Formats: sequence, structure tokens, C-alpha cells
Amino acid sequence: MSYLKGFDRCQREFLPPSIEEYVPANSPVRFIDAFVESLDLVSLGFRRSEPAETGRPGYDPGDLLRLYLYGYLNRIRSSRRLESETRRNLELMFLLRCLAPDFKTIADFRKDNRECFKGVFKQFNLLCRKLDLFGAELVAIDGSKFKAVNNPARRYTAEQFRELVQTLEERIEDYLQNLDQQDAEAEGTAGTPNVQSLEEKIAQLRSKKAELEGLVQELEGTKEKRPATDLESRVQKRVGVGYNVQVAVDAKNHLIVDSAVVQDGNDRGQLAAMAVAAKQELGVEQLKVVADAGYHEGEQLQQCKQANIETYVPAQGTTSGQGKEGRRIFPKEEFIYDQQQDSYRCPGGQQLTRTHDVEDKGKQVTLYANRKACGTCPLKEQCTTSQFRKISRGRYQAEVEAVAQRVVSHREIVARRKTIVEHVFGSLRHWNHDSFLTKGLISVRAEFSLSALTYNLKRVFQLKSIAELLAGLQSPAKLA
Repeated sequence: MSYLKGFDRCQREFLPPSIEEYVPANSPVRFIDAFVESLDLVSLGFRRSEPAETGRPGYDPGDLLRLYLYGYLNRIRSSRRLESETRRNLELMFLLRCLAPDFKTIADFRKDNRECFKGVFKQFNLLCRKLDLFGAELVAIDGSKFKAVNNPARRYTAEQFRELVQTLEERIEDYLQNLDQQDAEAEGTAGTPNVQSLEEKIAQLRSKKAELEGLVQELEGTKEKRPATDLESRVQKRVGVGYNVQVAVDAKNHLIVDSAVVQDGNDRGQLAAMAVAAKQELGVEQLKVVADAGYHEGEQLQQCKQANIETYVPAQGTTSGQGKEGRRIFPKEEFIYDQQQDSYRCPGGQQLTRTHDVEDKGKQVTLYANRKACGTCPLKEQCTTSQFRKISRGRYQAEVEAVAQRVVSHREIVARRKTIVEHVFGSLRHWNHDSFLTKGLISVRAEFSLSALTYNLKRVFQLKSIAELLAGLQSPAKLA
């Protein structure tokens, strides 16, 4: 019995199949093509969205955007790999109509349009809202550390950065001497490509030198170390050097509503900004937000309340109820606050009145005490190891207590948080999207916007057919 055999490679065909025939009607690339076509790239701010009247024609930014969306969707983020794929991947040949831009053109497109990719992400979410894929009732917020383009060992002090500046100055001087030599040999002729290359290198080195000089001034007089490759990255737990990535995920279909990349090493100051951004993106008047204990901070909870956002954030563990040498005392929770009289009632029935304001860990708190009552109280040994008991109350304590009560009453919402948001980062790590390829805060934010859009695309492709998505794009007006 013989095997199946393909066509003879040298056989000629009078009617060869078109590229269109190689791409099935339900292929995701057809949606990518239609989605980019529906965008108003001019209003989104993409450079060269309107072709120049003179000069050599350039690549349509829509085609390069198609290339990036396809690449990220298929775990191809490198500009060099994308270049090679354009020459052998039939789906990319379909998307780009056989165009094959070089890797520098591809990389420059991402660099030149860094602030536009967030807009593309928002436009896709508008389509998701149109298809009723967002519940817009409950959103879970979480953060994770992503690695930057920086070896953790390459972290320097001000003195070491000063040495780098000196090295750059010597390199710039060498390039300038080389440039003078090139000019002398040219004897007035037009600049050669080598001269142009030298001028570009000198400009890059001078820009780098200015950055390092600013960093030296910032670190002067401190022992702090900063990354030397990506100057805007910071030391982060688990990854060494990187960024803190934040996402807000809708509970209905686990789609990312909004995302952010920050330099902070913890999540404590991120809740309000992420919650308000999610509420605006969903276009609702009220919203419930759940997050883990790392987001618990009084001022953040208060800001959410003012924005009509109901928060479910467990408090972090405290040492309340533990005195010196581990001795057990009455926890703060057993002291009842009277809002009308602005005082606390202790377990012994005495009233602790307001004494004065102090600063504790950078925050303003009010102290309450009753020195006289503590002196004669039979429960003193169970209450304090000092002469008298002091209770502190933060500026936003009322909202903190309200959130604590809400958490106790709705433990099922707090329990849902993990199922809503944590697998998002798990998926991104599985796709190798948990390390950045670009440097600088603006660039990594653009890069993660593409990753977040990739995640939403993959989710929506499981929820809706390509035909339904294409039908949702049908509109006389472009997405703006």
C-alpha cells in the first residue's frame, strides 16, 4: 500500500489558489483585519496615519498594528521574529497583503506610537460593551510584578553612575574625533552613511549622559541603588528589578476593564485610581470593587466612597491585643467609638476622650485616653502594660470600620476575588508576557496595553464566534 503524496513542487498551475482561500472564514485574523479597519487611527494619535503627498511611500500604520496584534496573540513579540513571520506565515501574508517590513520599521512603530496602544485597548472594550460582555457590577483589582530589561545585579550608587558618565564622555570624545577625521577625508563632499551613523551614536550617547547626570543628582548623598539598564524600573519582590502591573477585571466574563503599570513596590496606593478608572470605562454610576489586603489604606477607601464605589477590602493583620513581651491585652476592637461625643468607651465602662493629634508613620492620627480612670481601674492589668491606655483613630477610621463590617457581612464577595482576577496573571505568565522587552515607563505601559488587549481578545474568541464579532463591528461610523 502506498502513502499519500502531495503535488510535485515544480508542477505549474494555471489557476493557483489565492491567499484569501488559505484563511478560513472563522479565523481570528479576519476579525483583527476588520477591527483595525474600523479604527480611526488619526484620532487615536498614530503617526503617519495620513500619507504624505511627497516622498517615498511608507507603511500604513494600520498594517503594522495588525502585525503587532497578530504577533502578541500568537506569543510573538520580538520585532525580528515578526519580520521573519511576515515572509513565511500565510495568515500574516493575508493580513499584510504580502508586505514584509524589516525589524527596525516594526520596532520603531511601537516606539513612535507608545501612547496610542491604550486607546486601541479601550476601543476593543467599547465593542465588548456593545456586545454586553461586561457585567459592570463587580470588579476585582490585583497587581503583579513583571520583570524589566535589567539584570538585578546592575544596580548602581551615585558614585558608580558618576563613573558611567565619565565613560560616556570618553566615548563621545572618541566619536567626535572620528567624525572630524571623516569630515577631513570627505573634503567638502556630501556626508557618507558612516558619518550619519556616527552623528546618530553621538546624539544617543549625549541623551544617555544627560539621563545619568540627572540620576546622579537625584541619588547624591544617599546609599540608594538604581537599575542601570532601565533607569525607570525599580527593585520589586520576586522578579528583582521590574514594574508593578495593575489590572481591574470585570466579574461577568473576566475581561480586563483597565490596566496600569507603576513603579511602586506595593499596592497600597493603587486602589482608588484603578477603581475610578474602571468605573469610568464601564460607564456606570455605581460599582462594587473587591481587592486583597495589600490595597487596604484609609485614604484610598475614602476616595472610593466619594466616587460612589463600594469597596470590599480586608484589613491587614495587626498587633492589636498584644502588649509588651507578647502579653495579651484588650484589643482595640473592644473599645467602642461614640461619634456624637467623639470618645471611646473602654471594656471597663470608662470614657476615653480626645487628647491630641500626632503623626504616626507619616499619617495624622488622634489619640484618646483617660489617665485618671486607668489609675484606679481593676482591669488595668488586662488592658495595658503602660501607665494608661491610649487609643489612636485615623482620619478615615469611619470608612475603614464601614469596610470592615461590609467584608464580614459579604465574605462570598471577598472569596470571589481569586476566581475573577488571579488567573489573569497566570495566563499572561503562561504566555511569557510577564517580562517586558522595552525600557522606560511609557514604553512598558504601551507594551502591557498590547498584552491586556491580547488577553481580552483570547477571552472574547471563546465567548463569541468570529461571525458575531464581525457583525458587532458593522457600523457606518468608525470606532473613535
